[in-house]
Amino acid sequence: MYSLLNYFDMKKDILQKEADQLAVVISPRENQSENNDLWDTYLINLSDEPLTSVLVCSKGYGEVNGEKMSTTTLRHFYEEIGPRQLIPIEPIQTSLFQLTNEFWISFVQNGYMFDKKYIFTEGSINQSQFTDIPYSERQGVMIR
Repeated sequence: MYSLLNYFDMKKDILQKEADQLAVVISPRENQSENNDLWDTYLINLSDEPLTSVLVCSKGYGEVNGEKMSTTTLRHFYEEIGPRQLIPIEPIQTSLFQLTNEFWISFVQNGYMFDKKYIFTEGSINQSQFTDIPYSERQGVMIR
């Protein structure tokens, strides 16, 4: 039987790699003339290697006018995302920007499984936070 001390001894031997080759972007739609309340969410593979078995889980949560709110958890699966590729995840309504929006992503690269959470805190999705989005002509809020 393993003790807690043995657990920590074993844990230090586990290789811990940083998932720094991804970014999540929330950007206004290109054709904003008709529907200004929908923006788009993208996942960007910033590395030179493909990602496989990519699972994206998204949800929103927080308080609005003193009332707790949460969105449905959405899940998306991509068999492969090519090197330096930007792919759409899902549209997001601007009314959800007052919530915390979380994207948990797990993927395999070079035989190693990574996972990371990308959290857009309430009110952080706005034009003052815009940056140029790699591999596109767009601007938006990006977390790496």
